[in-house]
Amino acid sequence: MVGLLKGIAASDGIAFAKAYRLLEPDLTVEKRTESDTAAEVKRFRAALKKSETELEVIKEKARRDLGDDKAAIFEAHLLVLNDPELTGPIEEKIKSDSVNVEFALEETANMFIGMFEAMENEYMKERAADIKDVTKRILAALLGVELPAPALIAEEVVVVAEDLTPSMTAQLNREFVKGFTTDIGGRTSHSAIMARSLEIPAVVGTKNATSDIQNGDLIIIDGLQGEVHINPTEEVASEYKKRSEAYQQQRLEWAKLVNEQTVTADGHHVELAANIGTHEDLKGVKANGGEGIGLYRTEFLYMGRDSLPTEEEQFTAYKAVLEGMEGKPVVVRTLDIGGDKELPYLNLPHEMNPFLGFRAIRLCLEEQDIFRTQLRALLRASVHGNLKIMFPMIATVNEFREAKAVLLEERAKLESEGTAVSENIELGIMVEIPSTAVIADLFAKEVDFFSIGTNDLIQYTMAADRMNERVSYLYQPYNPSILRLVKMVIEAAHKEGKWAGMCGEMAGDELAIPLLLGLGLDEFSMSATSILKARAQLKHLSKSDMEALAAEAITLSTAEEVVERVQASTQKII
Repeated sequence: MVGLLKGIAASDGIAFAKAYRLLEPDLTVEKRTESDTAAEVKRFRAALKKSETELEVIKEKARRDLGDDKAAIFEAHLLVLNDPELTGPIEEKIKSDSVNVEFALEETANMFIGMFEAMENEYMKERAADIKDVTKRILAALLGVELPAPALIAEEVVVVAEDLTPSMTAQLNREFVKGFTTDIGGRTSHSAIMARSLEIPAVVGTKNATSDIQNGDLIIIDGLQGEVHINPTEEVASEYKKRSEAYQQQRLEWAKLVNEQTVTADGHHVELAANIGTHEDLKGVKANGGEGIGLYRTEFLYMGRDSLPTEEEQFTAYKAVLEGMEGKPVVVRTLDIGGDKELPYLNLPHEMNPFLGFRAIRLCLEEQDIFRTQLRALLRASVHGNLKIMFPMIATVNEFREAKAVLLEERAKLESEGTAVSENIELGIMVEIPSTAVIADLFAKEVDFFSIGTNDLIQYTMAADRMNERVSYLYQPYNPSILRLVKMVIEAAHKEGKWAGMCGEMAGDELAIPLLLGLGLDEFSMSATSILKARAQLKHLSKSDMEALAAEAITLSTAEEVVERVQASTQKII
């Protein structure tokens, strides 16, 4: 079909490529009575062989492209696939119960999964996740359907999906994935954030991408306007080639600022830092003139694998980032799992509302072995650069004190072992819960810095799930209530001689930047690809003028009024 889908512009740029539908197939199984059980066993063994061949290919590609640690996941899957303790009972069930292989496979696998999940031993619990993945692969082979394999994409494509999980997005190879579009999601969903980190155009929340787009369709992703063109006419394709060239020219202009400091028209300096997920993102940070790392999302070290990263693995990763930034500040957020970021191998109980549940610092203070391992790795790496540690999802002063106490205990242990630890590690918190913003003056007496996480702060303040399109109109970064909370946090920090940054997506929003400058924000941390555009914009803004604008904005009644006032008060965004 030829068509146009409207969505949310999630990552700047324009991409042309064939569609690659990344959809989970239907693996529903029905029970059937089978008289020819030998034929069913034969089908089972053929599916095992096909699955083994696929896993060998994926394992080698993962080793080549992603490293031995990612390849180890598929090595574990191969061991499960060839384990007679699993395959034997499946064949026995086919013969003894005269049932179809799909039913025998699912019933037997579910029995083992339940058994392993109930065990106290963490290693055995992790085997349940392996059995789930292997079962899914064998079922797909039996049912004649393909499982999505984003890591195996080897030609230029635009990925089309209902949504992309953080772990799935992390597998995308930007050499081949030129952009993506999803049915659901918003500008602050993790798939959108990862798209900006990968520097690929993305349009999310189209509602109908997976139903309207077929594999092989020619797709144009307009990440500037939030449009997806399906099999465009020659005229549309020609127009978009011109737009793409104009956008690339604009980027070349911004690139001239790569080695400049971020200074406003009236001489005020602010810091433009980058949000990253892995040390591989440093190339983009440097290419875009980042003055530091304002948010290192360490959860990506824990994703896409079947067990927790070791202390040594984490130390190596943190050391690489600290050394790579050559003395510039690096704010590392401790493990922030929960909400839409899950670790299957932890086997955490299902929650009705995970965004308000057992996540981030709450999980770390409960599962202290996990927390202490990460803190030890960070403390050991601290001597290799300018490390600042930040705790996420802090709701009470006591939570901060408890987390700090654990860190100090691990520091004392390391020093008693003769391990060097930096003397200049700043310790801060993410301000993403309204209660924390309200008592920021009390927190400011105890922390070294604040970093405002507006992605969650907005959704919690407005009681509106940022992943739900039906209430997306309430995701309002310019609402006066949000601006007042931001003002409270910045003023509380400055009163105690501390600094305040922002690592939410609002920090790179061209409409929000004038207001944040006026409110006195010290550090703006954003996707690396937004830095040069923000620097160009700030170069043309006067801090004193923006202070007057921000003072007026917080007196207005609606987000719409604030937007109108900002647009009327500022020059054309550069």
